[in-house]
Amino acid sequence: MKPFLLLSTRPEDDAAEGEREAIVRLAGITDADIVQVRVEASPLPAMNLDDYSGVFLGGGPYNASDTDKSSLQVRVEADLHRVIDDVVARDYPFFGLCYGVGALTGRLGGVVDRSVGEEVGVVTATLTAEGRADPIFAGVPSELQAFTAHKEGCRLLAPGATLLATGVECPVQAFRIGRRVYATQFHPELDSAGLAARIRIYRDAGYFDPAYTDKLVAFAESSTITAAVHTMLRNFVELAVQSR
Repeated sequence: MKPFLLLSTRPEDDAAEGEREAIVRLAGITDADIVQVRVEASPLPAMNLDDYSGVFLGGGPYNASDTDKSSLQVRVEADLHRVIDDVVARDYPFFGLCYGVGALTGRLGGVVDRSVGEEVGVVTATLTAEGRADPIFAGVPSELQAFTAHKEGCRLLAPGATLLATGVECPVQAFRIGRRVYATQFHPELDSAGLAARIRIYRDAGYFDPAYTDKLVAFAESSTITAAVHTMLRNFVELAVQSR
């Protein structure tokens, strides 16, 4: 099996490593099966997708709907757009975690804004008929609970996108482009320990009032989510390997 490519945009070393470790563990692969590239650290070199089984795009601090973007954010987005264009053109296995919703939707002509953001918490997502039939959700119940925290979301799907899961506050929780390009607004890579760690890391990032950090950590550590949501990562790996 060729390795998977993980594109990371988190500038915090512990957050980037925590995300990588969680994907490896929950996707059922090994450290040797994933190549992490820190896109925020340096310009992304030319990528040959044929060197990989598939691509994960991790979460991060950027928002496609930001109106005041730093030069670093502009460069990171331009680098990711090159990958997205290649992925979509080839219908190449791709899984965007949270940030992937904004990156894909914004690039492909949908509408991303802050009217559908969600605070740190547990979201209930309901699969559509297309979601129930999609292999990415194999073994996942039609109604699932997962962790979420995002400032922006998809208000209008990009042309050709297929809605796979919906929610109340944020109607677009998962979608697919073509047959192999996926994005979820919720975090299938997050368990209680992972969310608690991110809360501590991002206490001053504007997702919540820093005064509530300890309360949110306690919430994360005591919350129950749908354990089967993590199988989406394994399902994606299987789908990607089979398609190669």
